[in-house]
Amino acid sequence: MVNVALDVVTDGNIESCRELCNELMAYQQSKAKLLPEIFDQMNFDTRMKLSFEQAIASHVVVAKDENTVPVGYIFSTVESVSYKDSHIPEWASTISTGEILGFYPKWDNPPAKTGCVNNLYLRKEYQRMGLGEKLMDMSMEWFRTIPDIDIVFVYISNGNDAAMSFYKKYGFAHSHEVFGGFILALYKQLS
Repeated sequence: MVNVALDVVTDGNIESCRELCNELMAYQQSKAKLLPEIFDQMNFDTRMKLSFEQAIASHVVVAKDENTVPVGYIFSTVESVSYKDSHIPEWASTISTGEILGFYPKWDNPPAKTGCVNNLYLRKEYQRMGLGEKLMDMSMEWFRTIPDIDIVFVYISNGNDAAMSFYKKYGFAHSHEVFGGFILALYKQLS
């Protein structure tokens, strides 16, 4: 088994995730059954960097091989529900299929903030080694340290069945379709 270190980003420099994030966007595009061309607008700058800068709090863990080359990461945030409900990202403004329901369900009493697992990605040769589970464990532990976070969301691009299976095994359940089914929202109550 390859020796992999899991490093928490503490200095705010997430550039080590740039290439990996762009690989993830390309992978999601290759799996998408609905509007794969939308992924042409998605990359590190428009997805991860922007979300990192806008979040109330962020947590990034980078998996590095024995040569300290980044081979995967998990990126999680704490977000304001009111911001996400009213905000439609630039890439989503062109989607016109079905009901345009945003990132959160229609709540009568929405929480002020929620957790979000934004990205979890491992290069293929580092999958099925338990690294995804370790990264998720670190992220969920981080969420439990944040006051007033009772629910965590994860958003899965359409067609990414492997991600859906992984998160469901981790206890996430279907919440709703986002932007007409382009994204599927799953949630998990923190206990």
